[in-house]
Amino acid sequence: MEIPGLSMEQQFNLKVYEEQVKLLSTEQAQTFLLEVMRQLMVKENVIKQLLKQS
Repeated sequence: MEIPGLSMEQQFNLKVYEEQVKLLSTEQAQTFLLEVMRQLMVKENVIKQLLKQS
């Protein structure tokens, strides 16, 4: 299974996040990173649950 690259919109959003992250303090960046990881884990759990139901 081939994983596609980012869409133009996703590339744009990533660039926006990149600029915002540059302005964060170390503590803010760590908090942000932990929240992103938490959200990715939740997303993974949702996908697993949906696959179980199908």
